[in-house]
Amino acid sequence: MDRQELKRRAHDLDVTVWVGKGGPEAVVDELNDQLANENLVKVKFLRAARAGGSTEEKARELAEAVNADLIETRGHTAVVHR
Repeated sequence: MDRQELKRRAHDLDVTVWVGKGGPEAVVDELNDQLANENLVKVKFLRAARAGGSTEEKARELAEAVNADLIETRGHTAVVHR
């Protein structure tokens, strides 16, 4: 599936993972579990999670941690695919 198709599919998804003050490391296990069941997951980065970095940086870090691809970031939301 190409990147454009993944973006289209992600449009209708609800956010199912929220990254808070614990940072991306705190949700690695949860995201891994969700990616095992669904190959596309939307992640929201709350204000506390973005301290000291951009959403793009944090999303890239999280995607690397779970061995997935970062499809896109919009605002403070990212879409991750495995």
